[in-house]
Amino acid sequence: MIKFFLMVNKQGQTRLSRYYEHVEINKRTVLEAEVIKNCLSRSKDECSFVEYKDFKLVYRQYAALFIVVGIDQTENEMAVYELIHNFVEVLDKYFSRVVSETLNLLQNIFSFKTL
Repeated sequence: MIKFFLMVNKQGQTRLSRYYEHVEINKRTVLEAEVIKNCLSRSKDECSFVEYKDFKLVYRQYAALFIVVGIDQTENEMAVYELIHNFVEVLDKYFSRVVSETLNLLQNIFSFKTL
């Protein structure tokens, strides 16, 4: 199961975050800082799967944008890795280039809640 989805720039700023289980706001800040630090500090030669606390991190880098997905131990890492790529391909086709302005639009879309 996916626990959270983050889009982060190279400076470590969270551009988009979506949590699929409840995490308190103050804990989100700490979690995001640690997750970003773990992923951004890795070299391109290292694996894109990282064990972190009680879950796994799967991440991919696209130019100056990192996409990080937190999953539980039972989830297939390769499937999530491919999901990230498919997500970026859809964004690229729809917006022609994934840029910061696109992320602002996505933030509005993801924050929409259905009743």
